[in-house]
Amino acid sequence: MSVGVLKVAARKGVPIALRSNPPQGDGRYPVAWLHISAPRRCGGTPTATSKCLCGWDRSAVGHTRVLALIEAHTAHRDACPLRHPQEGRAAA
Repeated sequence: MSVGVLKVAARKGVPIALRSNPPQGDGRYPVAWLHISAPRRCGGTPTATSKCLCGWDRSAVGHTRVLALIEAHTAHRDACPLRHPQEGRAAA
């Protein structure tokens, strides 16, 4: 074997294992996100953002406001038009 000569294993190719029945999703997908950042150091200021695909986009800085945003995010989750479409409700 020569020094400095590389083996070309990648050119030989490795067969890709394909499953006959790949796992299927259950139809759910994320709609809203709540991101909270709380610094470890003592006295760090927490921050949070709440975003939804419907256009809801809020942020907060500080303990009191972050706690309020968590509550608002939960309330929005229960009232979001993407999670609870209004179409058909009048008929029921």
